[in-house]
Amino acid sequence: MEFSQEVYHLIVKHVGTRSDLLSLCVVSKRFQKEAERALYNTLQLRGKTRTVSICDVLSYTPRLAFLVEALSIFVDSGNEHQDDEASGGSETCSESSYSDEFWSKVAAALRQTVKMRFFSVYLERVEDTSLSWILDGCTFQLHTFHSDFEWDSHLETFLDSQIVLRDLYVADYRNLGSSDTSHVAMDNTRPSLPALSVLECTFCEAAVALVPGRPVLRLKTCFSKTKAEEKRAELRELLANLRHSQKPLRALDLADESYRSNFTLELITSIDRTFSGRCELRYLGTLVFPVDAKERVDFYSRLMRLPRLRCVELEVTEWDPPPMTSAALRALTYELRIYCPRIDRVVYVHDFDRVVMKVVDSICTLDSEAVAENFWREI
Repeated sequence: MEFSQEVYHLIVKHVGTRSDLLSLCVVSKRFQKEAERALYNTLQLRGKTRTVSICDVLSYTPRLAFLVEALSIFVDSGNEHQDDEASGGSETCSESSYSDEFWSKVAAALRQTVKMRFFSVYLERVEDTSLSWILDGCTFQLHTFHSDFEWDSHLETFLDSQIVLRDLYVADYRNLGSSDTSHVAMDNTRPSLPALSVLECTFCEAAVALVPGRPVLRLKTCFSKTKAEEKRAELRELLANLRHSQKPLRALDLADESYRSNFTLELITSIDRTFSGRCELRYLGTLVFPVDAKERVDFYSRLMRLPRLRCVELEVTEWDPPPMTSAALRALTYELRIYCPRIDRVVYVHDFDRVVMKVVDSICTLDSEAVAENFWREI
């Protein structure tokens, strides 16, 4: 008896393990089609042996590579044998490091995954990150790309080909100067990445280069300078280039090696002056929350100039004692809302701990289920 394709899909959807999905592949052609789609649609590759094995399958079986829509590759030189030993595998590439042979196999697989939309490469504690040559010859059009690669001409050429990429993370950036491919960042007559709306980068220089001429709505980056005057100059350059985004910025997350309350006040004032009363920011962080009551009033008065804010992230590490009890955080949130009533979520940061207070119907409560790290993407 033959079922409809929908029935096969529902059956496969409720199969819990990959081994059972593999078993379904040999039951019938209809089960094989749905089981293979479930097996290869989203792949997370860890460990040399498994990564090489899957990449070989994709390289030599285009039918399966065509099913891949999301691929994540995790490379950790500190744990590179762990996953292989756990799976009982033996190394097929260099024992001491991820060799060119390994990356060549990854590159061959990538050239076959023509329908991939989400691609992430995490290079944890890997010294050599100049590996973006594996993207040469790839034809997929990504929606999301997490790149831990070193910024070079190969990466620029790849990004130049991406016309639907909306969400980009880059761990490295450098101006290649006279390089023929430097137009990725510099040529605004025909800008690449025309759909880019979410940008996360570890250097302000990347934001300065990539935001202008593109519809960037959300930005997360970090100050590179530590001296006050250099940091002010960096802020001025950043804000000047944010003005040239094709769409008003809605979220700005600025990390800093050393948070200072006086610089926070300058930051808020600079944002207000840069956008001249047309600021559309809904999320702003990370801001130093002054301990002194008079300084907080000054802080609130400046924050009021950003009337569309709905969420702020406040650094309270310098407070002694830290105001991390529910009662203290609730009181501070109510105080802030006297001046900025539209703010309905506040993230308090103490060292590396984050606590979220949310306001619903004027009632302030602790939100223990919120993922504060994603607010800049969502609000």
